[in-house]
Amino acid sequence: MPDFTSYLPAYFPIVDPTWNFLVVLLLILLAPMLLERLRVPSIVGLIMAGIIVGPHGLHLLEYNDSFELFGKVGLYYIMFLASLEMNLQDIKKDQSAAIGFGLLTFIIPITLGTITNSVLMHYSIVSSLLIASMYASHTLLSYPIVMRFGLTRRRSVNLAVGGTIVADTLTLFVLAIVGGLFREGGTGVTFWLGLITKISLMCGLIIVIFPRVCRWFFRHYDDGVVQYIFVLMLVFLGAGLMDAAGMEGILGAFLVGIVLNRTIPTRSPLMSHIEFVGNALFIPYFLIGVGMIINIGAMANGLSGIEVAIVMTVTASVGKWLAAYAGQKFYRLSSLDRNLIFGMTGARAAATLAIMLVGSRIIQEDGTPLFDADVVNGTMLLILVSCIVSSMATDRAARRIMLSKSDIGQQSPRDKRLIVAIADPEHAAPLMHAALVLSGGSDNQMSAVSVITSEDTEELKLGQKTLADAAKIAAAANVEIHTQCRLSVNTVTGMSHSIKELDATDILIGMHRKRRLNDSFYGRFAPDLISATSQQIIVYRALLPINTLRRIHLVVPRKAEFEPGFHLWADRVAHMAQQLAIRIDVYSGHDTLVALREYWKKGEHQVHADYINYSTFETFQPLAANTRQDHMVIIIAARPGMPSHEQSYLNRLPEQLERYFSTRSLMIIYPSSLGIAESRPRMLAIT
Repeated sequence: MPDFTSYLPAYFPIVDPTWNFLVVLLLILLAPMLLERLRVPSIVGLIMAGIIVGPHGLHLLEYNDSFELFGKVGLYYIMFLASLEMNLQDIKKDQSAAIGFGLLTFIIPITLGTITNSVLMHYSIVSSLLIASMYASHTLLSYPIVMRFGLTRRRSVNLAVGGTIVADTLTLFVLAIVGGLFREGGTGVTFWLGLITKISLMCGLIIVIFPRVCRWFFRHYDDGVVQYIFVLMLVFLGAGLMDAAGMEGILGAFLVGIVLNRTIPTRSPLMSHIEFVGNALFIPYFLIGVGMIINIGAMANGLSGIEVAIVMTVTASVGKWLAAYAGQKFYRLSSLDRNLIFGMTGARAAATLAIMLVGSRIIQEDGTPLFDADVVNGTMLLILVSCIVSSMATDRAARRIMLSKSDIGQQSPRDKRLIVAIADPEHAAPLMHAALVLSGGSDNQMSAVSVITSEDTEELKLGQKTLADAAKIAAAANVEIHTQCRLSVNTVTGMSHSIKELDATDILIGMHRKRRLNDSFYGRFAPDLISATSQQIIVYRALLPINTLRRIHLVVPRKAEFEPGFHLWADRVAHMAQQLAIRIDVYSGHDTLVALREYWKKGEHQVHADYINYSTFETFQPLAANTRQDHMVIIIAARPGMPSHEQSYLNRLPEQLERYFSTRSLMIIYPSSLGIAESRPRMLAIT
């Protein structure tokens, strides 16, 4: 390969930190934009950019300490995000099948790969096993395609998502064991017992302690920057603990993402901050650094590098296809589902890069790296080809499934648009966070309304400031919000006009706080608003940050399934449980429990609930005994004239709630009397 540096000015490679960082930022900006037209994934584009500007390309940049530092940070960040963004609810829905397919998609490729690497490429057993672990891992790079076609509820998709957790976890354990073996330099019984003991202790520490510490911290500190720094500290603490135990730090970062999965909702400002910083800086910096260590010239100068790359790519693809075929036969899926699984599990990125990087840095007893240059370059070709093949296969299978007659009627015909609502000028922050969770990931507009009852300048400024605070929280979660500050003779009238103007179906308001002994439980605003409107009213009291809750207790009156607002509140509660990844205890009569369970089962929701036939509605004492401080109680109330309003306990609801749930987060939902067909699925934020 010609020496390109002879054609460049003498001041290359760039060593000045300012210009070095500028070039990296230009690559992060321009590489994805240029390669997007060629439908090349951005992860591949950044690696290719690193190859071009690195020591083995044009040599514009030197692989210095900054790439070493950001490379490690980016590697941990990739593994943390990969586990943090997994939908653990999908795994729980079909847990045994997901675990079974995860074992198939791990065992088949790693077995086939170990044999192929040893027999055809003549690598040692340890090298062959670690290389084959790259074949067993996969990244859900094509999952957005599945979402675009509305196929996320298919069983084959759930198997692929569940298999990702199992396969990647086992892959990282293989990497940890191999890395620990070389680090410790022992193979005896003492070594293995010590290794297993250290892994167990560190995993137990992360699984048991980290979630509790995180929930405590979030309850006491709500500043977004502080929370982000704290989470990042936990990621590196987990990685450091694993590294100190003789394992690879990426296993700790991956495990931290899993245990914090329930504490950080996907629809939250904190998740938005985590994704933004990682995708904007740390991960691209890491990918460029990976490209800089690839020596394309070494591959071009000999047939061995090309042969290794071809064998790795073909073996990895065949292994995943065989796993998809076995999954099809075991779980009686269609050939289209098999192709969809193959497409979703065919891409390699995060774990494969981690294994390649670690393997290239492990030095054997003879002084040579465990992964030679051929394996490193072959890995890059594997990533490039697998990402392209995965995207094409998933897109083709998803299109054919959508057009197949056998799938007609399996997808939900309703495309529900939800605009979240908030109500209470004193508690904009907790209400906005609750609204984001209730929206269930909807990208529709959110409206925030502040009603001013006088022309006082200070009151106007306070209302505008409250709206500005609400808008900041929504913007931090990448949610568009419409704000409205209006003057009215009284709050209820102003709210009623806003509801009609914005065509809202939900109004979320804060629960009244008693300031005097003679104050009523609801205050004056909530009852008047309930009487004046037919839309769904959600009254919310937040004693703890909503993302730190561990369980929902849902009390539903009998015959609630016959009311027009049944589907709307059922959707809201399901969205909340999904976003928080928590379980629901449902208390109601037998027929109502059956109706709710069937609606959630047939609908678009992955809800994990326990259904309890509750016959003691006259007192909530038995229910209160099952609640803890980090639980939320949701009461479905009823409007006069509705079938569920016949029950007498609803008339004593304030007394019961005050007596038994004064120290619990509480949500009271008054269902809509309009029905879904008469009122579009929107929510109005009243702040």
